[in-house]
Amino acid sequence: MSGALSYLVQVRPEAMGSYFAFLKQAGKHLDPKTRNLISVITKVHAQTAAGFRQYLLRALREGATPDEIIDALLMAFPALGLAKIVWAVDQLLVLDLPEFRAASLGVPPEWRLVAAVKDLPRRGTARIDCDGRSLFVHRDGAGIAVFDSRCPHQVTDIPHLALKGNVLTCPKHGWTFDIASGACTAKGDRPLTRFEHKVKAGKLYALW
Repeated sequence: MSGALSYLVQVRPEAMGSYFAFLKQAGKHLDPKTRNLISVITKVHAQTAAGFRQYLLRALREGATPDEIIDALLMAFPALGLAKIVWAVDQLLVLDLPEFRAASLGVPPEWRLVAAVKDLPRRGTARIDCDGRSLFVHRDGAGIAVFDSRCPHQVTDIPHLALKGNVLTCPKHGWTFDIASGACTAKGDRPLTRFEHKVKAGKLYALW
């Protein structure tokens, strides 16, 4: 919720409560995916970056594919106009979500060199920058796991300082993860994005 909306909820709780109740009732016959796709379009119309990101991620969680999101944007062309559609695509490119790179943008996933295995801690976690993306690489002896450094909640890039032992905590909203498994252990309900990996000739590669 934006700062302005939070302010209005505080100073006019009755009016804003009625407004949010209206929105909930207005969409009660729509499935969650469709409702969130419509909300994506309204945030593009208002050019609200935080709201667009929020409902884009919700639509993906509810089963919308990247192609469906691109189609929704293009179908709204008469209302949005080209400038706002371009704005929305710029927001997508900033997020650099793997789903859009692989599916809708026509760029196949590829194996990327992350690091030499000998340079990784034998037991522990390293944060590594690779091809414009930051990764958490956890190693426990022979076992290796590679995770996106961005929180699945609102794509916040989680810094290495947020890692205490095996506990990784997103500084924005406090979602907590077990870095060994990627599982969310507090606040949230979704795990870290895990990338497929392979070791070849002593080097670690990840696929996205």
